[in-house]
Amino acid sequence: MSLFTNLLNLYSGNKPVGDFFTEIIAYYFSVNKDILLDWLKPYSIPGSRGLAMLNPYNSRINISSQVEYKKLKHHETNSRIDIVIELVNELTTDLIFIECKIDSGEMDGQLKRYSEILNEQIASNKYLFYITLHYDPKESANLLDNVEFIQLGWYHLYDFLLEKSTDILGKEILLFMEKYQMNEINQFSSIDMLTMMNFNKTLTIMQSSLNGEVKDKFKTSFGGVNKEAGSLTQWRDCSRYIIRNSLAPKCKWGLWCGLGYWDLNPKNLTEYPSLGIVLEVAPYFEKRPEIITSMQKVITDKPDEWFPMNLVTYPEWSAIIYKKSLQSFLSSENQLVEIKKFFLDSIDELINIQPYFDFSWKGLDIEDSPEED
Repeated sequence: MSLFTNLLNLYSGNKPVGDFFTEIIAYYFSVNKDILLDWLKPYSIPGSRGLAMLNPYNSRINISSQVEYKKLKHHETNSRIDIVIELVNELTTDLIFIECKIDSGEMDGQLKRYSEILNEQIASNKYLFYITLHYDPKESANLLDNVEFIQLGWYHLYDFLLEKSTDILGKEILLFMEKYQMNEINQFSSIDMLTMMNFNKTLTIMQSSLNGEVKDKFKTSFGGVNKEAGSLTQWRDCSRYIIRNSLAPKCKWGLWCGLGYWDLNPKNLTEYPSLGIVLEVAPYFEKRPEIITSMQKVITDKPDEWFPMNLVTYPEWSAIIYKKSLQSFLSSENQLVEIKKFFLDSIDELINIQPYFDFSWKGLDIEDSPEED
């Protein structure tokens, strides 16, 4: 097992894989600037050209991680860039923002916001890198013209390091990437083939369990429910198949609830997806401090029913979830009936904790629900 995997396992609860790996990569490039320059060369960044030993940037490279930038006037929140790289000489400065995604996709216009912040910085050339584990295509036309957008998969970096890295640190990084499937690209495994052949069956079962009386009760209880396309988008971008609705009409998805299947892409075949309902608050939501305090009271009073997610981490999305493992339903004679019953109970559980919150929930009507956000 990788050293980094062992260190990550010291975390209790949800493991911050994305932030953890970001720090690893930022440090690796900071002590291997020649490898960093080689990695940047194919993308026509002026500061990466030439032999590392002769390159005037080699001693003028600044690498920072988790860099906070104040919000612009039309932004709702500050922005935290995963990695910022500056290549500086006497004449020019190349500025590079890198956004790293492993467990999720882009959040709420994140890339556009980052490009606007990057555009405000003083630099000769500006680049926004977007590196993802899952397929998440973006149109560079949505960003500002003088910010060059470069989208990569983690397997691009894996293949590069496999060829270039020979030290112990680099090998440990490769082991970590393999553990989290960041090296997989163009080959179908036997599991992939089974998934493809059973995709429609799996989707039909999930749809059936969330339709009918479950969807009706969810809509009645929380004011609305997203369209089917929104559930499929959630599966693609966030590894979950859920119905959901916003509970804060004036703040889009500032506070929302979702019911369904979570963790659909586990890290290994011994882990099972979970079922249940979540209440989540955005980092930019103005009532976030009060919501977090209420969530912590729920966890204190009901530790066996509700589980915390990032309640002490900021700025991040924070949530509480009422859930069970899918494994607990596999022995049922009629799994669909039992799962539907659990979903109905989950809705009741979220209704039961509503008195903990001073903030009045008001779900959006289905016609107004911005499920594509």
